[in-house]
Amino acid sequence: MDLELDGKVCVVTGASRGIGRATAQRLSDEGASVLLVARGEKELRAAAALCGERAAWLACDVCDADADERIIATCAEQMGGVDVLVNNAGTTWAATLDELTDEDWIAQYALHVLAPMRLMRAAAPRMAARGGGRIVNVCSSAGKRPSLTNAAYSVTKAAQLSLSRLFADSYATQAVLVNAVTPGGTASELWTAPGGMADQTGAARGVGREEALEIQRSKIPLGRLAEPGEIADVITFLCSARASTVTGAAWSADGGSVAIII
Repeated sequence: MDLELDGKVCVVTGASRGIGRATAQRLSDEGASVLLVARGEKELRAAAALCGERAAWLACDVCDADADERIIATCAEQMGGVDVLVNNAGTTWAATLDELTDEDWIAQYALHVLAPMRLMRAAAPRMAARGGGRIVNVCSSAGKRPSLTNAAYSVTKAAQLSLSRLFADSYATQAVLVNAVTPGGTASELWTAPGGMADQTGAARGVGREEALEIQRSKIPLGRLAEPGEIADVITFLCSARASTVTGAAWSADGGSVAIII
């Protein structure tokens, strides 16, 4: 299947590892030029190297007020514009409702709502001027079904889903299609790295990381965590010409964790 991504200019945030890195690789494999964005320069350089000669990278924090301008300017100057935006940057940690501070709530809102909003606000009109484009926001199953593991993450991911629909409605007539993907537990560094969610949730339950991972798997009908590349496949399809009638959708990629059909 030809996804017609050859020659497209794509931006992927949170691209130095996990789902973002896998998505950047998938888009590159389809012939796209990709700008990888993340904070850590060392990891970012390594991820960009995996994507070949058409890839570029920009080390910045998407929460910075001028990040959208820097990212779009880099696309314009180095790649000639922007056709695809994947807002993937995000994080979570294990914290009870009582443990979350005002600063935690504000930080999650800045990362999961304000940062993608600014990038969409900057990119969507430029895509429209080029005849159309694709925006995919990597949200979470926690945005569809709140999780007590981190309430601030769940609430801001729900807001990101609403934001996705608002931009989809605003730009549909200009051929800029905006969708969301909602992964569940994924075998990325967020879960599997030392000190990651497996260790954190295990400590909260008084069990080891392997038992914590098994508990997480048991919540998923498929019985396993997703691989980052499996989520990247869904994202890449939504970035493509083959998803030409899909906009305003929130595609579950959670192994059946959230028991709803929408």
